[in-house]
Amino acid sequence: MTNRDIAELLRLIADMLEIKGEVVYKSLAYRKAADSIENLGRDIAQVWREGRLKEIPGVGEALAKKLDELLRTGRLGYLEQLQEEVPVGVVSLLGIPEVGPRTAKLLWRELGAVSVADVERAAREGRVQSLPGMGARSEQRILEGIQTLYRRSKRIELGVAWPVANGLAAALRQALRVETVEPVGSLRRMKDTIGDIDLLAACARPEQATGAFVKLDGVAEVLSHGPTRASVILHNGLQVDLRALEPQHYGSLLQYFTGSKDHNVALRALAQRQGLSLSEYGFKRGDEELLCRTEEEVYAALGLPWIPPELREDRGELKAALENRLPKLVQRSDIRGDLHAHTNWSDAAATVEEMAQAALSRGYEYLVISDHTHGLGVANGLDAQRLREQRQELEALNSRYPGFRLLQGAEVEIRADGSLDHPDDVLRELDVVIASVHSGLRQDRDTITERVVRAMRNPHVDVLGHPSGRLLGQREATNLDLDRVIEVAARTGVILEVNSTPNRLDLDDVHIRRAVEKGVSLAINSDAHSTDGLDTMDYGVATARRGWAEAGDVVNALQLNDLVARLASRERRVEH
Repeated sequence: MTNRDIAELLRLIADMLEIKGEVVYKSLAYRKAADSIENLGRDIAQVWREGRLKEIPGVGEALAKKLDELLRTGRLGYLEQLQEEVPVGVVSLLGIPEVGPRTAKLLWRELGAVSVADVERAAREGRVQSLPGMGARSEQRILEGIQTLYRRSKRIELGVAWPVANGLAAALRQALRVETVEPVGSLRRMKDTIGDIDLLAACARPEQATGAFVKLDGVAEVLSHGPTRASVILHNGLQVDLRALEPQHYGSLLQYFTGSKDHNVALRALAQRQGLSLSEYGFKRGDEELLCRTEEEVYAALGLPWIPPELREDRGELKAALENRLPKLVQRSDIRGDLHAHTNWSDAAATVEEMAQAALSRGYEYLVISDHTHGLGVANGLDAQRLREQRQELEALNSRYPGFRLLQGAEVEIRADGSLDHPDDVLRELDVVIASVHSGLRQDRDTITERVVRAMRNPHVDVLGHPSGRLLGQREATNLDLDRVIEVAARTGVILEVNSTPNRLDLDDVHIRRAVEKGVSLAINSDAHSTDGLDTMDYGVATARRGWAEAGDVVNALQLNDLVARLASRERRVEH
């Protein structure tokens, strides 16, 4: 069994416990252990053989015994016992958006549903709405959720794939003592989700690269192994493919395997107009072969500057390159601070001081503490009195960290009618107001759009947080009219957030570009709920680059004084 196999079994147990209605800490313990095992980086069987299971975070005495039984026998009595009480098919109902453990139990107990198909059939027959606590609206949402489930692909979030790919590339560079190992495909283009992970390596003897690759730590299974190609499954269940070649072809192959397909088709068409043929192995002019060791040589051969991978989607980048007007894309080094971070004042783990120190260690000039407000009760949101108490803590810390500034913000709830859950006199005291929607996400298009627009017209609102409300692989975006939101932002000066949390990346690249074209300012924020969460900024920057954003489009690329001045102008905005 791979680490991922075992992690999935532990999550299955957690799901069953939730459906049974067991105390929440039991299921949380299994989920924590599952996350630790999936990201272990070593074969859990080896850890077991070494007698070190209890050194895995989240694995205590009781769970270590269960893992020992599973690894010794391939079976787990506790899971078999649970399966007698809760059919495995009931757990599959949790994959339907809008269906949680209580609803899954209700559908199972009252309707005998043990599959998604059972639920769909019952809903189409009108039987779901007759259940206690349900209704026609709930039934329709479940049907919509089932369609969402059917549309989902087994793609991997950028935030999961990127560190894995770069860790493997670094390990392979070290093993081969070469520099030219890179992730390629949609991962190098930094798309929000990807399929399998693809790597490209250049070395004088490609067979050495594939040989070293299949022996890397973390490899659970070798699917194929040849002199120039290899494919493996990692202990975390991800598939990774390697293509290795001699250095003289590296540039053209890197360009080709980065894609996108549409970009490559357009590039080949440009080559043909210049009397050249282009393939992954380089150019040809008649019988003459032109090899490219670098990507820069590929583009230069066509009279083009190098085009950043994030732009290679055939969305006008070749025309812009030919006309010498490619954007100077925002970079991670341009970011001077983070406008959206949470602490243990609301629903996060770290203290304000721990978050400040983490921001300082990343070279930031400022950090906005933007805990939830009391409208989001499940997040222990702050009322006016607690906001004032928090302000005192921030002021005390600012006196201890010269050259760095903590600003007080809040992530304020946009109520169902578009009002905010703090009055203007409270909002006026804050340095940054982020308005977000966390509930009522399934309102119809006109209703939710008017709701958000009303909030944006409040002169105290600085930022619209994670505008679409999507959670990749979990929840579809709301039916918000983002084009209208962008128009209103252009008129009011409200900043649109690019939320860097890997399962959000919201705004997406398409709407970022529209916002940039309309002159709307962006804030690339981590929405961190821990000190490590600040590092998700990289994914937000990548998403902004895919939307053609430059540093001048991003407010947290401003120096502190310029940012404060930008925020201070908020009450003078007038929508025309």
